[in-house]
Amino acid sequence: MPDTAADIRTARRRAVVIGGSTAGMLAASVLATRFHEVTVVEADRLPAGPEPRKGLPQARHAHLLWSGGVAAMEELLPGLTEELTGQGAGLIGVMADLVSKAPSGQWFRRFTDSRHHMIVCSRDLLDAVIRANVLARPRITLLDGTRAAGLAGGRDRVTGVRVDGGDTPLDADLVIDASGRGSQAATWLRALGHAPVEERVVDAGVAYASRLYAAPDGTLARRYPVVNVQADPRDAPGRGGVVVPIEGDRWLVTLSGTRGGQPTADPDAFEHFALTGLKDPVIGHLLAQAKPLTDPVTTRSTANRRRYYENAPSWPEGFTVIGDAVAGYNPVYGHGLTVAAQSAIVLGRVLDRHGPTAPGTARRIQRAVARPVGNAWNLAVGQDASYPGATPKPPNFVERMLSRYVDQAVAAGSENPRALRGLLDVMSLKTPATRLFAPDMLWNIAVGPRKGPLPGPPLSEEERRAAGLN
Repeated sequence: MPDTAADIRTARRRAVVIGGSTAGMLAASVLATRFHEVTVVEADRLPAGPEPRKGLPQARHAHLLWSGGVAAMEELLPGLTEELTGQGAGLIGVMADLVSKAPSGQWFRRFTDSRHHMIVCSRDLLDAVIRANVLARPRITLLDGTRAAGLAGGRDRVTGVRVDGGDTPLDADLVIDASGRGSQAATWLRALGHAPVEERVVDAGVAYASRLYAAPDGTLARRYPVVNVQADPRDAPGRGGVVVPIEGDRWLVTLSGTRGGQPTADPDAFEHFALTGLKDPVIGHLLAQAKPLTDPVTTRSTANRRRYYENAPSWPEGFTVIGDAVAGYNPVYGHGLTVAAQSAIVLGRVLDRHGPTAPGTARRIQRAVARPVGNAWNLAVGQDASYPGATPKPPNFVERMLSRYVDQAVAAGSENPRALRGLLDVMSLKTPATRLFAPDMLWNIAVGPRKGPLPGPPLSEEERRAAGLN
């Protein structure tokens, strides 16, 4: 049962969030309106502004915040979109401001009547704006430069967090682990006497190489589109690339490749890979007119990894895991940030419905978080499991069927704006994959009108001139 008014008046509730990145900060914003004290424990020293930090190496690579994430973050932090765009982030229309080649080879037409948008900026800027917004709120305390060492309490209830160098635990009625891919939650739960948690890894062997460029002078007076050449999982090694215009008149360029076709940190090889390694040379042509500002940086921490905490046979009161600590995705799909925001939304809903300290609340949160996690997981695994060596278990029947059907939806969406709208409803994580099987989608995919495939990237003549392609 939810807590009573008397409970709320007399009890001083405390919450601890492990991890100060996006998932942790968004969770803290939710907890701050439902607990008297919220402490965020972060191993890194967090910068005051949009600067890099050691514990977030993936921030060097391109990030896209789909409309499902934009809507969730705006619900959590009203005015966030305006603040980001005020500092140089782009709010782009999908597909109006996106030039994209599908994995199956088609170029999407740039239909202007889509209802979806993306926020494009550096991850450093996104994190800094979210962090400043959240930490300015009352009741939230940041302990950065502090590493969580384990959970306090016993098998039935977690009562706080032990930290390195601390003599006593940080007491808490609820502990949220949002510490990312390196989470120790599964180990900590075993130490409390719980069974090992089921885990699945689908690793396509993707490596990323990213580099910052000064945007060509001709593009500075306009919002240049995101240009994306997606990898084809049916033709290994899969190579892809994306050019994302970000704040400061810069292009963040990320190239990717699976086993046998991975990009490197060699500056001399970066543009050659873009020009000759992808299914279309458009990104290489764009980079020929841009000035590099940094050397390439690489990462291979791209595996899809999901921990099925919602299926655990036993679960302690007072503890929940969210964000990448539950599931991390191949960054190419751009879904991790959206899942983090949607998980924070369901966290608040469960707390409001059942009460922050009511019996069973922690387990209800864990099961509710599994829904946005599962929506993104099915989309990512349906593609990545097709690569050789990605998983010891082949894709199951549902994953194979979904992957094939998504390919058909992509083919239809590249030529039919109505089919594209339904596809984007799912890819943006605004609706579950069942949207693809709605009657209008079935009709549009099977017999809907099509305009025919495009012969090349749908850049306008003005955009081509601005980037020096003519």
